[in-house]
Amino acid sequence: MSTFLSLNSKDFIKGLFIAVLTAVITMLYTSIEAGELMLNWKAIGMTAISAALAYITKNLLTNSNGQILKKEA
Repeated sequence: MSTFLSLNSKDFIKGLFIAVLTAVITMLYTSIEAGELMLNWKAIGMTAISAALAYITKNLLTNSNGQILKKEA
């Protein structure tokens, strides 16, 4: 886990995984709700970007002990 206010390559890889997973789940939910396969690429992309940015921001603001907005001890 990275330290407070820093990121490492694992953070970006995990962020990419979260982005893809969130986009797939959102696409499936939207398709099931509509009763047909719906591929709104703009919405899927925005969902993926939002999820990745949220995850990266959380990791940036968390220290290596998992504490949010606290510096390393």
